[in-house]
Amino acid sequence: MDSHTPYEERIKRKPDFRVKYRFYSIDEGGRYSFPYQGIRSDFWYEHSEHKTNGQSLFIIWPEFENEKEEVIIDRSMPVPKTGTARMWIINDEFIPYHKGKIELGTKGFFKEGSRSTGECEVIELINIAE
Repeated sequence: MDSHTPYEERIKRKPDFRVKYRFYSIDEGGRYSFPYQGIRSDFWYEHSEHKTNGQSLFIIWPEFENEKEEVIIDRSMPVPKTGTARMWIINDEFIPYHKGKIELGTKGFFKEGSRSTGECEVIELINIAE
């Protein structure tokens, strides 16, 4: 089994927030197959203070959870079409920018380049809670 090392071990802090997500089907413009743990799709959300319209890369990566809200370790199996994920603002310098902008209920998207491959809703604030 190809194992994923949880970001909490690698980054040495808690995740910034959690989302519930749904990947788009191919008919909705989504991926041909579901991704594996470790994909570095970017999280995008609308906010009036963003300087661009959907094109900035925030470098906020998902880490997918199983039905028990544990990090999925097995990188050899695709993640579920729907579920929950821990979200990581990889560059610590951007955490202050997102505090107060990402809130419970914020809607966002998984982006691969300019294409949205799934939709998300923030369900828990962790490291960015005020």
